[in-house]
Amino acid sequence: MNSETVIDVERLNVSYDDFHAVKDLTFNVRRGELYALLGTNGAGKTSTLEVIEGHRASTSGKVSILGEDPRNRKAVRPRMGIMLQESGFSADLSAMETLTLIGGLTGREDQPSRVLDVVGLTTKSETRVSALSGGEKRRLDFATAIYGSPELIFLDEPTTGLDVASRDDLWEVVDRLREDGATIVLTTHYLEEAQQRADRIGLMHEGTFRMQGTVTELTQTLPGHISFTLSEDAPVLPLESSTSGGKLLIETHGLQQDLYTLLSWAEANRTELRDLDAGPTRLDDVFRSITRN
Repeated sequence: MNSETVIDVERLNVSYDDFHAVKDLTFNVRRGELYALLGTNGAGKTSTLEVIEGHRASTSGKVSILGEDPRNRKAVRPRMGIMLQESGFSADLSAMETLTLIGGLTGREDQPSRVLDVVGLTTKSETRVSALSGGEKRRLDFATAIYGSPELIFLDEPTTGLDVASRDDLWEVVDRLREDGATIVLTTHYLEEAQQRADRIGLMHEGTFRMQGTVTELTQTLPGHISFTLSEDAPVLPLESSTSGGKLLIETHGLQQDLYTLLSWAEANRTELRDLDAGPTRLDDVFRSITRN
């Protein structure tokens, strides 16, 4: 990953009559990174992406992708791939015909048979879209996005409807594309995918960013936890605690040090910390917090 900016959004606003869907949104995506755009329902993610992808005009603000206005379809479309939640392919076309059509529409060059093999649909190449299963249609959606190995790829809920093995296969392909320099913009409701794979994350709520940064930066905004149970005759704890779900809970921004203090105390007092669990804040905890701020 380098510092070259592939997507640059500056004070983006999108309004529908009296509804202000996106409010002064500013962010950028660097070449080679996987950027996850996450948010609550109605947060403005779809409107933001529609402007970036060139499908909608902004109310105000400046947006550029790959150094171009996204509405300059001739310049931008051959360089980017888009995997929508539902692509709406023609039911009468085969998987092979669908990919060939997408290639012609986008101006990206590739071998449809190669891409079908990459997504595991070689045996379905002559099968009509109407006869594909839900998971197979989703893989075809992915195939149209990566056709021609574009340098910028938008993945909108890419693993919805896929089984575990198919999800793993999809992410392996994404990893290879990134190794070749592709930039990925991801939206997903599977927060564990974003936590595991995103270089940076933008968390939207009510039309604007509430938080933006790496997973570590976001999770460090909330305390980690140490939870356990003690016998009734245990000595006084060395750290402040509360009770949650029948267990003692210590919330901490110094997880390693406080865990060491607690374990040392337990060893010195020959006290068992039953059902001990400790860890940093998870991304889903941060996600929940943005609705309360």
